[in-house]
Amino acid sequence: MELAERFLLDALAYLECALGVLLSVRFNTVGFPYGRYTLPGSAWQLKATTAWVVQELPSLVVPLFVCVATAAERLRRWPNCVLLAMFVVHYIHRSLIFPFLIQGGKPTAWHLCAMAFMFCTYNGYLQSRYLSHYAVYADDWVTDPRFLAGFVLWLTGMLINIHSDGILRNLRQPGQTGYGIPRGGLFEYVSTANYFGEVLEWCGYGLASWSVQGAAFAMFSFCILACRARHHHRWYLEKFEDYPKFRKIMIPFLF
Repeated sequence: MELAERFLLDALAYLECALGVLLSVRFNTVGFPYGRYTLPGSAWQLKATTAWVVQELPSLVVPLFVCVATAAERLRRWPNCVLLAMFVVHYIHRSLIFPFLIQGGKPTAWHLCAMAFMFCTYNGYLQSRYLSHYAVYADDWVTDPRFLAGFVLWLTGMLINIHSDGILRNLRQPGQTGYGIPRGGLFEYVSTANYFGEVLEWCGYGLASWSVQGAAFAMFSFCILACRARHHHRWYLEKFEDYPKFRKIMIPFLF
């Protein structure tokens, strides 16, 4: 039974990689109708705050359920605990803090919220089940250069993401729903500093976990966020004549 589930977790990780590539191709081809790209008058929309809480919460609830309701023997090891904590801390912020800081966010189509909800359930199970039941690390893994480098990348990425979200949020005064040119921080170098921070965060997590499951989540995040970043960058260039032409899309100096 354990061997079968371990095989399933590996298969789900490879499937996540494939989904990231396929969805990226699709969204680059037909667009991604969310936020500023939502068509006026679209039916069945959720308020931004509601949508964010609903779609992100499974990534917090599922790991907590897995830890409490099952014999999570691997969590007796420090490396497993720290890695799962890295995952959970992000989603505490993303599902319980970030949504209530949004100012004037655009509504989200219900089917996009449903897709995000399903992915967060899927990935929440994949990451938490692997770390709590199957991931085997030496007790000194937390001093391994791969873990240390990954943890630094994760922490740096999360701080960049939170700081960049704050810059975007402060572009609007209470009650406003328009858009402006973000300035400050890494927005001086890229159009989507918040996405760069999140990609860096999950690449760090993948490196620290040194697993197919962690790498799959990092790859999926890169594929989806790089696609969205291209759309945002193109939109800024079309919307604002004075938009800085030297800014890259998502990765400073490279992309």
